[in-house]
Amino acid sequence: MMGSLASITERLGGTRREFDCCDTVFRVHATGFRADTAVTAARNTAESLEAQLNAFDEASAVSQLNRDGEVTNEHVARIVRRGLEYNDRTEGVFNVNQGRVEQELKTFLRGDSNTLPTDFDTGTVRVSGSQVSTDVELDLNGLAKGYIVDRASEALAGLGRRGFVSGGGDMSPPTGPVAIESPYGDDTALKILDTDWSVATSGGYRRSRNGTDHIYDATTESLGSRHESVTIVARRDCMEADALATTLAALPLDEAREVAAEWDGLEALIIHDGVFHTTERFDTHVMDA
Repeated sequence: MMGSLASITERLGGTRREFDCCDTVFRVHATGFRADTAVTAARNTAESLEAQLNAFDEASAVSQLNRDGEVTNEHVARIVRRGLEYNDRTEGVFNVNQGRVEQELKTFLRGDSNTLPTDFDTGTVRVSGSQVSTDVELDLNGLAKGYIVDRASEALAGLGRRGFVSGGGDMSPPTGPVAIESPYGDDTALKILDTDWSVATSGGYRRSRNGTDHIYDATTESLGSRHESVTIVARRDCMEADALATTLAALPLDEAREVAAEWDGLEALIIHDGVFHTTERFDTHVMDA
């Protein structure tokens, strides 16, 4: 019966759309009943959330929070709440308190400054319902793109319809095989994933300048990814995959492998000095593994 439903969905046709969002290209694909309407809704959702979560847009809710120390916004509150959870679970490696560091680092990577951040911040963040208050600038970028992918994917849902959202290496559960791209600048597919979990890939190869990339570890006050790339498949959602890809990219190899092995509902591929390191069941998400 499921096979029949899937074939009917495919016969109803599909819609693909690409657009710029979160400093990358988002791709949305849906097949089935009213696929075009669903893809439009997914795009509108993504663009609306980007406008609220973009720390470089002075009109955004995140900018208001960092400027005024408080904001009432349900999306910001959800992301901050999850960020505080990951801060506790990673013992501060994933740290949302580094908004100033993130701003200075991205300004450097964009070529608008030649100065790298040297000091990391501490502060207090509180969440109550949809209200967030803080005495330090926040960095929500390690979660925001995954959150946007999740919400855009929800907008695709509907009876007789299936689809997925991909944004710069972050992906809702794919509806077919997807390739893990090479961090070495070639077209080689490192592995082909066949999974119903969310996917995220992080690494210094995506955004770098003069040997510095967008990854940092506040616990050691160090900049730069420690691996060529990290790919995560996460059962919970894309926001979790996004956060853990960022976290493992910042950790030394042994610590990254330990965190990945102990995290329930997560499998990881870490490429370090050209060597592939995988968690025990990562290959169950790989085609023909």
